[in-house]
Amino acid sequence: MKNRRSFFEKLTGAVRLDEDEMLSEAPAKGRGRPSLLEETEEEAAQLSVDVYNTPSEIVIKTMVPGVKPDELDVSITRDLVTIRGERSEDRTVSDDDYIHRELYWGSFVREIPLPEEISVDDAEAVEKHGLLILRLPKLDKHRQTRLKVRGN
Repeated sequence: MKNRRSFFEKLTGAVRLDEDEMLSEAPAKGRGRPSLLEETEEEAAQLSVDVYNTPSEIVIKTMVPGVKPDELDVSITRDLVTIRGERSEDRTVSDDDYIHRELYWGSFVREIPLPEEISVDDAEAVEKHGLLILRLPKLDKHRQTRLKVRGN
């Protein structure tokens, strides 16, 4: 039975290898070390991300080279961001001609739980030269407003 990945491994995209796996698995022909973006049988690859706080927003950065902005699917809720897409390989070179392969081709998905609630309506996503930047304004839980009470 395959071990489930920990929350930290899902969040960071880290790969856990036990000693037996590291010693017994030789790299496939034409490939170097396994990439963190390698796809498993049951799920798409995960993107590596940087997530940080500013006083007013949460910022997420990830590299998505080779994916057009309109082909990215970015879904957000108040406490979760999901980034999906697919990198398509230009198949002009046969597998036997490769000396070394590390680039990931295929579908990817990344779910990022957020440490604070955000304003979904004010969030923005910008892609430039393969760098995707999401700016997610934090909800101001201390903000108050006065409601006028209307009579019938």
